[in-house]
Amino acid sequence: MDHAAYRRWRAAKLSGFPAAIEDLRVDVGDPARLTAGEREALIQRIRRANMTVYRCAGATVDRDALRRFGQALGLLRLDEHLCAEEDGISQLRVSEGGRTGEYIPYTDRPLSWHCDGYYNAPEGMIRAMLLHCVSDAVEGGENALMDHEMLYIALRDTDPQYVEALMHPEALTIPANTRDGTVIRPERTGPVFSVDPASGALHMRYTARGRNIRWRDDPITAEAVTLIGHILDAPDSPVFRYRLRPGEGILCNNVLHNRTGFRDDRESGHQRLVYRARFFDRVAET
Repeated sequence: MDHAAYRRWRAAKLSGFPAAIEDLRVDVGDPARLTAGEREALIQRIRRANMTVYRCAGATVDRDALRRFGQALGLLRLDEHLCAEEDGISQLRVSEGGRTGEYIPYTDRPLSWHCDGYYNAPEGMIRAMLLHCVSDAVEGGENALMDHEMLYIALRDTDPQYVEALMHPEALTIPANTRDGTVIRPERTGPVFSVDPASGALHMRYTARGRNIRWRDDPITAEAVTLIGHILDAPDSPVFRYRLRPGEGILCNNVLHNRTGFRDDRESGHQRLVYRARFFDRVAET
């Protein structure tokens, strides 16, 4: 490890890190037609915290607008995964049965801490993600977000061995996804922290789920995983909490995030709907 380079990077990161979620907000007139000022404001917040919250006032935001929004920010390659629609964008809402109903994002149950695509192959690394709220729940559905670079700093400052263990190529294994004896996705093994070969940026692969995962059988790895849980739950950790309202969205370089459970009102037709797009690209820095 290059400790001098780390200290310089750490100092720059901490000096520019925002104090509150309000510092990450950007008003956007039409996401399909970003102005130069809006684009720069979004990128500036991504540089500081790997995330931004945008708010569209009055504009109609459909799936095509979200694709064009991403393209303006360098997000060109969508992850057309199992539950995505033909355009690569998922509709996150409570699903009764069917393929999507098997997965927690398509239920009203809480989602634990994770980075998207932790079960993907290295060539399918999810570098950025967009969540856009079309309609919110009657209650609940709040997201918590933590910049994975801040978690890395907390771990390395405690003990560099924790980072070394989490960068081991066999640190985390996600067993195969099978259905009726057919392998839908093979077993995936890889590090938690890695350096993205495409950009040189820090990437994180993580899930807090307790079942159907295997951590490397190593005392330092076990300590590191326990510490991650403590950091994410600590009241003084730099975790941002935000409940998206209709017309608002989160754009990020696949930071750690979770979601509380929520309640719809089916009788009145009030149902939470969030569009999700996952990208193989990071948000452009210029």
